[in-house]
Amino acid sequence: MPIKLDGLEKVFVQQLKDMYSAENQLLEALPKMAQAATSSKLEQAFRDHLKETQGQVKRLEKIFSSIDYKPGGHRCRAMEGLIEEGKEIIDEQGEPEARDAALICAAQKVEHYEMATYGTLRTYARTLGLDDACELLTETLREERNADSLLTDLAEHSINKLAMLTAS
Repeated sequence: MPIKLDGLEKVFVQQLKDMYSAENQLLEALPKMAQAATSSKLEQAFRDHLKETQGQVKRLEKIFSSIDYKPGGHRCRAMEGLIEEGKEIIDEQGEPEARDAALICAAQKVEHYEMATYGTLRTYARTLGLDDACELLTETLREERNADSLLTDLAEHSINKLAMLTAS
């Protein structure tokens, strides 16, 4: 049953539920992305972010517990679409190096969605005076920014160049 948006707290809860769903969907998608990666550094980045995502889910559960709401009951359609794009890339024919470049693009779309939402959630938490939630969300936001930065570095310093070299 959808939450009636009758105040900032309910908006906060709705968006927390959205991210809880998103992160759980990522728990299923990241191993597939890691397996599809040709670059060992990209594979490791996906595996490392999987561990971070597990911690992010636990942080969200901690926030839900602190505000006396349950985390489930919602499906993040945005993440569903982003993951579907990633699956399409995995299934594409072509040069493995080019697929790695495309996987980075798909992963960065996910990271940017997460950064936008976690940044907003942190602002909501701060406004609502939920200091512990604010700290937890800040930690997650930092991890998402770091993951995005790592993907950019991998793209700029190796993977994009390799993909360019394999072009016919």
